[in-house]
Amino acid sequence: MRAIFGIVAGAALLSACQQKPAEPLLEKAWARLPAVAGRPGAAYFTLTGGRQADTVVQISSPAVGRAELHETVKQDGVNAMRPLGELALGVNQSVVFAPGGKHVMLFDVAATVKPGDQIPLVLTLGSGKRLQAQARVVGAGDPQP
Repeated sequence: MRAIFGIVAGAALLSACQQKPAEPLLEKAWARLPAVAGRPGAAYFTLTGGRQADTVVQISSPAVGRAELHETVKQDGVNAMRPLGELALGVNQSVVFAPGGKHVMLFDVAATVKPGDQIPLVLTLGSGKRLQAQARVVGAGDPQP
């Protein structure tokens, strides 16, 4: 009987550890420098919604001149990028920004940013909340972290 109680209690604790966050969460952020100076770089991360739906309305970083949400789509058999504008974030929904999909275009990356550095990414939500993460910077040909 004690063994069964222990198993049930352990499962309950494990389940509690895997609950979604109450507030939106920005994590696993990283950025890739452009292969050619003056061209845009890109940033990637995982964004998880909280207990209330929200909308990503802006992304910025003091390390770049401009940042935009984009996604890669297939048009007429060819991959193309298009701006996302605002991005709806559902309750407890996870959205992965990864190469070949949703991503952030980083325009005018500061010349002082080098592989191994970290740059701040700031997402502004429609609710007024601001999420920030430090993105690890990798070179154009380096593997993702």
